[in-house]
Amino acid sequence: MMRLWPIAKTTAGGALVATLLLLAGCTTLVGSAVKVSETGDQSAPVVPARGDSEDDVIGAREHPRIVASYGGLYSDRQAEIVLARIVGRLLAAADQPNAQFTVTILDTAEVNAFALPGGYVYVTRGILALASDTSELAAVLAHEIAHVTLRHARARTNRVRTSAIVDKVVTGVFGGDVETDQSSNRSRMSLAAFSQQQELQADKEGILIAGKAGYDPHAAARFLGAMSRFAKFSAGDSEQADDFLSSHPSTPDRIQKAIEAARASFGAPGLGETDRTGYMAGIEGLAFGDSREQGAIVGRRYIDPTGKFTFAVPDGYTLQTSKGAVVGVAGDGEAVRFDSAEVPLTLGLEDYLKSGWIAGLQPQSVKRRDFNGIEMASGVAVTAQWNFRVSVMRFSDRVYRFIFAAKFDSPRFAAGAEQTLKSFREATPKDIASIRQLSVRTITAGNIDTADSLARKMAGLTRGTELFYILNNLYPGDPVEAGAKYKIVAVQ
Repeated sequence: MMRLWPIAKTTAGGALVATLLLLAGCTTLVGSAVKVSETGDQSAPVVPARGDSEDDVIGAREHPRIVASYGGLYSDRQAEIVLARIVGRLLAAADQPNAQFTVTILDTAEVNAFALPGGYVYVTRGILALASDTSELAAVLAHEIAHVTLRHARARTNRVRTSAIVDKVVTGVFGGDVETDQSSNRSRMSLAAFSQQQELQADKEGILIAGKAGYDPHAAARFLGAMSRFAKFSAGDSEQADDFLSSHPSTPDRIQKAIEAARASFGAPGLGETDRTGYMAGIEGLAFGDSREQGAIVGRRYIDPTGKFTFAVPDGYTLQTSKGAVVGVAGDGEAVRFDSAEVPLTLGLEDYLKSGWIAGLQPQSVKRRDFNGIEMASGVAVTAQWNFRVSVMRFSDRVYRFIFAAKFDSPRFAAGAEQTLKSFREATPKDIASIRQLSVRTITAGNIDTADSLARKMAGLTRGTELFYILNNLYPGDPVEAGAKYKIVAVQ
């Protein structure tokens, strides 16, 4: 499970957050033929052997884990048709007209795409929302197809089997068993990334495939730029928003190399199909942001309508959901992770906190708490580089965990962690009603419109005007094309 088109989400505490981090339709494509699984089918589509049974076994085994980790499958017939058409053309251009690829849309706001051995390719609805035309999505898909055809996924899998850094980093933070701890397993998978060389190879090969298929070969560089902007936006515009463990080439370097590859093979910009109109029609109504069923972030508050609880983080924190967890960073080098863990009812919270899953825990600091009628236990942990405030609680027979971290402990840091704990409570109907489901809509620019006038249509959303510019790859003051479609995010 790799971030191959990565969105950096870190600020000053970002390396720590990345370490702590760890139905719908599924489209199977054989050349240009398409099959869509029935809604509710969570099993992996059958992928016929292509001469490497081990690849097929790996993909089929990991597919349901990927789906579960990313919030399930997302069903959108229009988007699936767009994907099917693009992949059919790309496979023919890649000299793989008879190969079978299973392309899955994942129900997450994360901007991500990745591939597994056996021809499994994944895109998130977040990446569909960020792309502005068909050629940009084709660039993403061609990159992933290149990883598969270049057999990077197999090379990565072999490397993970013997990689000591994964266990070292995970155990260094959690101090537990990396084979059984759920959070550690997620972190382990996130570390098993493609090498920088493989990423650049897939960029170059993907540009060749997309250009040969007739798409704009400069779309890859254009979309990498949009992703870089969105990464900074999501991380609070921190200059330290960087890829975890530098597992990918820096975005400016990748953009420059993508421009050079497109120019060397196809020439200056202006060639190739973009099909902005068709793409805009394909993503009309696409869900945007957090899924209501997966929980939602409203300002500094997280609300889970399924678990029926809510909590709020202190001023200065920016929250986002990620693979079964809620993570947040503050600009002054602090981070928080909230998730759940499987803990037997027979094991007390204080004993669980002392059971070894968090490194550097000071046993004498562990104490029982009770806020809002909810049983809790809290403690302090210290490692060479970080100070932790760790709390666990039982709510509706489930155990939830808060891990606050900072470079330096302070009364203010401790007070912020305490404030968050005291805010954890049962969600009221009013809390749940405050969750707004957002979707992507398109609007047509008029003769007197500018980027600024269109951006004001999203002024009702937090940082909505900034988001408009990024989603449409525009800047304040830019002109817009009369009669052209542009994306906005609206309340359904």
